[in-house]
Amino acid sequence: MRADPVIRPRPVERPALRLFVLHHAGGTHVLYRSWAALLPADWELCLLDAPGRPARPGVPCGTAAELAEVHLADIGPWTDRPYALFGHSMGAIAAFELALALRERGLAPPRWLGLSAVSPPEHHPRAEPRYALPDAQLRKAVGQMGGTTPEVLADPELWRLAEPVLRADLRMAECWRPRPGAAPLPVPLSVFAADGDRGAPPALMGTWAAHSTRFAGVHTLPGGHFYFQPDPAVLVGRIVAAIREVIGE
Repeated sequence: MRADPVIRPRPVERPALRLFVLHHAGGTHVLYRSWAALLPADWELCLLDAPGRPARPGVPCGTAAELAEVHLADIGPWTDRPYALFGHSMGAIAAFELALALRERGLAPPRWLGLSAVSPPEHHPRAEPRYALPDAQLRKAVGQMGGTTPEVLADPELWRLAEPVLRADLRMAECWRPRPGAAPLPVPLSVFAADGDRGAPPALMGTWAAHSTRFAGVHTLPGGHFYFQPDPAVLVGRIVAAIREVIGE
């Protein structure tokens, strides 16, 4: 494993803000590396890999709370500067659980929390679970959802390597349930959804407001579950604007 689990594609000395990004099920930080060039020059992109990735070997976490604990240790040395959290799909669940864990430990909270392509806890999950699908059906479902390179789906050897991690990630995300009695977070919360994402439809996203005392609204963008591919500039622009609004820049 790397000596430092935080990947910084464009290191910035004493950044005005660090943006930690948590990836989707079956994915890695690689899909988000290009975001560094889209952020303000004095902001630093910090990427995290969940256990079970090529750059971070190990057993995938069984629950979102366990993954949050892993990432809590990851970001600890890097929270000396103002920071924000953003997660997509499974990463959004992990980011939300990470914000809860930070509060439980009495640690400095993020200045902003962004959740993308995930239904709020009371509506989760909405679809039939995919993690237990037979091989051919799982490949089809993953291909339709996007986010996995066609090479992985087409190459038997690559699929053999990716499938166990993907199933574990999907199980963790699809079996996630809210923590009983968790009070709303005192953190600005922005939610991002795609108009063609049937798994996390924009019509449900407003109910995330119950989970933050500083709800900052829903951003709806065109596309499907991976709406920010192949050009993430619109999404990153929305993220930057949302953060600047709440931190007063």
